[in-house]
Parts: sequence; C-alpha cells; structure tokens
Amino acid sequence: MLEKYPQDVKLVNKNYPLRNHKFALNAAKAALAAHRQGKFWDYHQKLFENYKQLNDDKFQTLATDLGLDMERFNEDMNDASIQRLIYRDVKEGRTAGIRGIPAVFINGKLLKNKSVPGLLQRIDTELQKRRHRRNKASILPK
Repeated sequence: MLEKYPQDVKLVNKNYPLRNHKFALNAAKAALAAHRQGKFWDYHQKLFENYKQLNDDKFQTLATDLGLDMERFNEDMNDASIQRLIYRDVKEGRTAGIRGIPAVFINGKLLKNKSVPGLLQRIDTELQKRRHRRNKASILPK
C-alpha cells in the first residue's frame, strides 16, 4: 500500500506487547533500541522469523547478527524513554479498544478485514471520501 499510494498512505507502527507473552515487552524494547541505529524494520523482521525462540539471549544474537553497536543497543534497551514510549502506545491501544494484535487502523477506524483486498478496499474508500471533501470545498463560494 505504501508503494501504491506513496503520497496518501502513511504507516505508523505502535507497540502493544501482549501480557501473556513472557518476552513481548523485551522484544518491543529491543526493536526500539535497534531503531535508534536505523535497523527497526530489519530487527522487527528477525523477531517474527524467530518468534518461537525469543528470549533475552536471542535478542542479543539478533542485534549482533544485524551488526548493531551492542553497547549502545543494551543501553537503549534499558533507556527509560523507550519504556515510556511502549507504555504510552499500550495505553493508546487500550483506549482505542485493541483486543489483540495485529490491529490495523485507517483514519482512526479499526480495520476488520485485514486481508490485502480488505485493506485496499478501505484505503480506496477513504481516499474517495477525501477527494469528495476536496471537490466539495473547491466549489463552495469564497
């Protein structure tokens, strides 16, 4: 969708570590620590590829495999500002009514059909609404 609509679609990733997953919070912290070295999406991908083997040692291995500065990575994982960001994201998710992940919102509305066709349909609908509002505004007298 980002390639199809580069001027119209923006991806915002939020953290919502599940309480019943022992390593979810540390996985979120590790991904954000990797982000500080420009490797968020690479690390994120590695987390999902290794989701059955996640533990504190695995977080270190993944960071090493990506060539991250390990001293900085470990400092950032323990940075209170990363912890606050995660808690803020969780609070926003609860307020938004998230019950599980992944959750996808388009213009503040939870997407129920998360298939590619469902996503495309919802984006097209939202873009049509926006065009309609713009066209309506352009014909109003000034």
